[in-house]
Amino acid sequence: MATRKKKTKVLVLHGPNLNLLGTRETDVYGTATLASIVEQLGTLARELGVEIESFQSNSEGEIVSAIQRARGKQDGILINPAAYTHTSVAIRDALLAFSGPIVEVHLSNVHRREEFRHRSLMADVAIGQVLGFGAASYSLGLRALAGVLGSD
Repeated sequence: MATRKKKTKVLVLHGPNLNLLGTRETDVYGTATLASIVEQLGTLARELGVEIESFQSNSEGEIVSAIQRARGKQDGILINPAAYTHTSVAIRDALLAFSGPIVEVHLSNVHRREEFRHRSLMADVAIGQVLGFGAASYSLGLRALAGVLGSD
């Protein structure tokens, strides 16, 4: 009897204000909604043989709790910490306690924006960053993470 390979699991985290995508600063973030991004990721995940769980919160503590719940249950994390990228030691510490690979994504190229956005507290915790490609940043990040996890 053949044994079935365990499906790779990825937690996709969306930080504050990303629930407003499609209506908020469309010149910076584009017109894609969070729902459409999650739907596209779901389609890609099935193609890659990855199971994703998507979670969005405007609350730093809820994001920390989601990361903590992922320990031992998820194989990797794809995260857009949004504004918390530059401020949250708590999210960084939670990511450090996660044993799998982490990919950081951003819709905009943060290095073409205000100076305070140039520093990510998550950058050295993540195995890589994808930024500046709009909604496609998520897909590119998921492809990279799936490759690292051996799912592609």
